[in-house]
Amino acid sequence: MKHLLLVLLATISLGAVSQVKDSVKVEKPSKKWSDTFTIRGYSQVRYNRLLETNKELVCEQCDRSWGDGGGFFIRRMRIIFFGQISDQVYFYVQPDFASSVSSTSLNWAQLRDAYFDVAVDKKNEFRFRIGQSKVPFGFENLQSSQNRLPLDRNDALNSALSNERDLGVFFYWAPEKIRKLYSSLAKEGLKTSGDYGVLGFGVFNGQTANRPELNDNKHMVARLTYPFEIGSQVIEPGFQAYTGQVIIPTTQLSAGAKMSADGGYLDQRAAATLVLYPKPFGILAEYNIGRGPEFNTATDSIETRNLKGGYATISYMYKYKKHVFFPFVRIQHYEGGKKHELDARSYRVDEMEFGLEWQPVKEFELVVMYTKSKRRFEDFKKQDNLQEGELLRVQAQVNF
Repeated sequence: MKHLLLVLLATISLGAVSQVKDSVKVEKPSKKWSDTFTIRGYSQVRYNRLLETNKELVCEQCDRSWGDGGGFFIRRMRIIFFGQISDQVYFYVQPDFASSVSSTSLNWAQLRDAYFDVAVDKKNEFRFRIGQSKVPFGFENLQSSQNRLPLDRNDALNSALSNERDLGVFFYWAPEKIRKLYSSLAKEGLKTSGDYGVLGFGVFNGQTANRPELNDNKHMVARLTYPFEIGSQVIEPGFQAYTGQVIIPTTQLSAGAKMSADGGYLDQRAAATLVLYPKPFGILAEYNIGRGPEFNTATDSIETRNLKGGYATISYMYKYKKHVFFPFVRIQHYEGGKKHELDARSYRVDEMEFGLEWQPVKEFELVVMYTKSKRRFEDFKKQDNLQEGELLRVQAQVNF
């Protein structure tokens, strides 16, 4: 009897403990935004003087180490900070520690990106991007220099936006399946532009990145693109356009050159894009037309003039064991001004480049590229300035 009583008491005690445990909910610690905080980056070192035939052939927009006096050159030194603050809020900050503020002053720290994305829905299909970021105009403009095959962006579309960026607010929409496709293409190493939505539009200052706004007018931009799969291939056509009024600051004007009374000029473009991702053969082609400020040597004045031009890049992706090779060829043509250069410098560019990117490991890339260029670039001080030449260019890139 005594043993039976002890068994009953033990059973009752275990049941009570079990009920207490069941009534207590074990709460998992909430995930902090700092848990998703990530740092990555890349660095590029170049040399452009091999087999050079004309030291007066330069390219201010693309690489200040072209031509006379150029040597080993740190083209980029980027460290990127980004993370998902919450399910619907994301931040991205990217400074560059190798900015060239002039041909004689190198390796300055300068802000490239500083924005946050705010999603309207839980799938992040609809989102607003607020801050300084890339303006959605042109595939190659949106493409990171870490991923692009040619060492510099083409003159035709890149002349629209210095550093490809400006301060503003942009709206992007892409269905979940398209965002997954963009992600899968990037994981395959296929030189994507990143996820800037299927539809994007927004407003921005119009003076380009790291420059103050100089008028009350805001630029407006819109872009529509859609990737679709045909068998193993992925094709992405796109269209984009922007319009606004840009101010040419007096600090960007030569003594003796003339411009409009308020320095304001119409600045508008429209462009078409066609992408065939290299699986293994690839094509990237873009063309734009528009109107913008350009120096006229006949009147010594900056005037609103027509512009046009584009490029085509043909590439091939070849894998051998762990090595990845990208042979490529690019041709480009541009006629028009560059609003962010002295006197809105007038250009006519015809250029052909062919090269090879080699990735022995994902952390290191080596690009060798031969450039044959014919450039007429004219401002008030340099008129009838036609330069032709060839050069072999080498770049080493480390990704971390």
